[in-house]
Parts: sequence; C-alpha cells; structure tokens
Amino acid sequence: MSEITANKQVENNIDEQMKPILTDMLKYSPSKIVGFLGNLIVVPIYTHLLTTQEYGLYAMAVAALSFLCIIFSDWIGLSGLRFFRVHQINENIPKYLTTLLVLLVINLSALFLTAFFFKDNFCDFFKIPINVFLATLILIIPVAIRALLFQILRAQIKPNAYTFSTILNQFLTIAMAVAIIKTTNLGGVSILLAMGISISLIDILLLFQSNIFSYFKFEKIQFNILKTLFIYGAPIAIASISVWGMTQSNKFILQRIKGISSVGLMGVGYNLTFPLLMTIFAIIPIAAFPRIINLYVEKKDVRPVISKLTEYFMLISLPIIAIGSFYSKEIVLFFAHQRFLDAYVLLPYLGFSAFFLSFAEYTTMQYHLINKTHIDTIIKVASGIIGVILNIVLIPSLGLIGVGIATLFANILYFLLSIIIVIPNLEWQVPYRKICLILLSFLPVYGLYELLQHSEGHTKSIYEIIVLMGVYYLVFFVLNKFFKIKKEAA
Repeated sequence: MSEITANKQVENNIDEQMKPILTDMLKYSPSKIVGFLGNLIVVPIYTHLLTTQEYGLYAMAVAALSFLCIIFSDWIGLSGLRFFRVHQINENIPKYLTTLLVLLVINLSALFLTAFFFKDNFCDFFKIPINVFLATLILIIPVAIRALLFQILRAQIKPNAYTFSTILNQFLTIAMAVAIIKTTNLGGVSILLAMGISISLIDILLLFQSNIFSYFKFEKIQFNILKTLFIYGAPIAIASISVWGMTQSNKFILQRIKGISSVGLMGVGYNLTFPLLMTIFAIIPIAAFPRIINLYVEKKDVRPVISKLTEYFMLISLPIIAIGSFYSKEIVLFFAHQRFLDAYVLLPYLGFSAFFLSFAEYTTMQYHLINKTHIDTIIKVASGIIGVILNIVLIPSLGLIGVGIATLFANILYFLLSIIIVIPNLEWQVPYRKICLILLSFLPVYGLYELLQHSEGHTKSIYEIIVLMGVYYLVFFVLNKFFKIKKEAA
C-alpha cells in the first residue's frame, strides 16, 4: 500500500510540474498552428507562380541563408536563452545584453567581410547567381536580429507576444511575396525580398514586445560572459551545421548531379514535411525547455517530465507521419502544382526524418542542461557526415529516393546515438507502456486502410487521412482507459 501511495505521489509531482508547461504549450500553439498553415499555404501559391527551376533556386537560396545564419547568428540567440535566467537572478541583464549584442555585431561584420573577399567562392559553392547571393546576404541582418529577440521573448516566458509576432510575420511575408512576384520578374528572389521587408518590420515590433529599452544600456563587455557564450554556443553552431548537412545539403548535391529542376522537386518534398512537421512538433519543446532549465536549476529531477513530454510527442507525431505516408501522392497533388508531382516519393522518408530529428530534441536535453553541448555536437557531426556521404553515393543511381534514404538514415543514426550516449541521472526514461499502446493502436488503422484500398471502385482521397486519424485516437484512448482501470483495480 505504501508503494502505491509513493507512486501516486510521484505522479502528482509530475502533474504539478507539467501544468505550467501545458499552459505555455496552449499559449504557443496559435503561433505554431498559424505558422504551420502559413508554411502550408505558400506551397500551392509559390508552386503555381514559379517554375520548377525558379522554385529550385528559391529552395537553394533559403538553404544557403540557413547555412550562413547557423554559423554567424543562430547560436548567439540560443546561448542567450540558456543563460538569461541566471543573469536575471544576478541582476546582470544590461551587461549580459551588451555582450550578446556586441557578439552579434562582430559575427555579422565577419560574415560581410568574408563575403566581400570570397563572394565568388560562395556563389560557386552554393551554385547560385550573384544577385541571389547578395539578396540572401542582406536578409541575414533582420533574420539574425529576429532570432535573438525571439529567444529573449522565450527567456522572458512571453508566449502571447511570441505568438502574435510569429503570426504577423507569416501573413506579411506571404502577402508581400505574392504582390512582388506578380508585379516584377524577379522569380524566386521576390520571396527573399518579401522576407526581408516583413522580418524588418517584425524586428521593430519585437524590440517593444521584449521591453528591451527599459533595461538595456551599453555596459563594458564582460569577457567571462563572452567566454561562457562561446563555450556553450560554438558546439551548437557546429552541431547545427551537421543537422543542415543531414537535411539541406542534399539540395546542393542534387543540383550538381541532377540539375536545378530536381532541386525544385526536392524543395516541394522538403517544404511539405520539415517546415510543417517541425513547426507543429516545436510546440512542446519551445514551451518546455525554459521550464525544464528552471527545474534543473532548482535541483529537481527533470527525467520524469522529459519522459512525459516524449509520450505527448509520439502520440501527436506518429499518426500524422505514418498515415500521411500512405497518401503521399495525394498530398502533393492537393497542395502543389501537378508539375511537382514526382516529389511525392520523398514524403515518407522526409516525414520520418523530421520525426527522429524532433525526437532527439528531448533525448539531447541532457547535454544542454549540464552545458556539455560538445557531446551533441559530436553525434550530430558523425550523423551529418554519414548523411552527406550517403547523398553523394545514392543520388546518382536513385535520384530523389536516394535523397530520402540518406536523410532518413542520418536522422535515425543521430537519434540512436543520443539514447546510447547518456549523462548519469539525466538519461531518457523510456515510456514503454505508452509506446506499446501507440503501436497497438495502429493495427486497426492499418486494417481499415487495407480494407478501403481493396474496396471496389475506391479512389484514394486525402480526406481519408482525417477518418484514419480519428480511428487511431479513438482506439488509443479506449485502450489507454482500459489499461488504466485495470492497473487501478490491481
């Protein structure tokens, strides 16, 4: 009886710790849902307005932008989030923000100096025209500022402000992109121009939302803070480059081997999976990570909370990806122009790649909590190198399917390494019972799918996904309730 009481007490403690996280998830959800819809809407809009070559050029420009931001700006914002609370407690925010800002300015200055002297090398490496490269380069400034300010909002735990800014940014970019594409002959560059204008406007809004002017003033740079930021952030940058290698380097390899039109197809496959799925999946970690940091600082055991979060993640993500994979061709036909239909072969591979990459956000939290991000870096670098090698080997013979296989293998490898290499007392506590329930719930769903496919005169429809999803969740909640009652009775 005492053991049952103790277990009940543990469950109650977990529930108490989960409440603020779930509340923040609800607050962040509107921005992520609108972000999901915005990312989804742009696929039919852009694929109807752009040719496969123009769309391929746009996809490569965005991948190049991502590459440069990872090296020169993104890691600064993430480092700022990690140590914001510590400096807030110590009432050291002005000096902390000064150091962050100076670091960002130095990095961007280094980028522009490097680009000035090696612009031809950049263009040759990324295989993009000089005008596209220059547009991408200029776009980095507002993107870098936005990234830092968004992380400050997260550190301040202001989900409503974050939500509003994200939604506004999405709609502004779409509206401006359509207007510029229709009134100019800039093709894919029109989207970059629209992004630059909308993000610059959002940066101004974020300055006021974060209330940064009320406590920011230039102070002497704290080199101890600078050192801490570098030690924490540099491995993150290297790790992010490795993730970029797993998920986006394939566009450049594909362009060299198969041409720009294939990159257009790859861009559609990518944009119908990674941006959509990662946006929805981010609802949990974006709300949870600041809270988990606080719990860890307070010497609380965060493993049960992380384990509970992975249950929610699997429950949400697996049916979306698995059932969506059954209807990959229908999804592409529904959301993209018919000339991009061949992109459908990528959806199952890239969908599950996004799943394992997102899953690893939970299993790698252990490294971030104890500031041993170099471990995350090492396993990402290993996975990224394997991914690039597989792309080079498989693309010549398998084309788009080779891209899919290489990306999926690299992301599975990354996830597996993150659960093999563990930090004592921070390892992922595997929720075996929930995993079994989730997998068991797929059996009747797959049976219904096969029944539908073998029905006389049946034509596959994207709307069947809704029916199958409904069946899945119904079966899961019935089974979960049954086993819960059985457990309580025992």
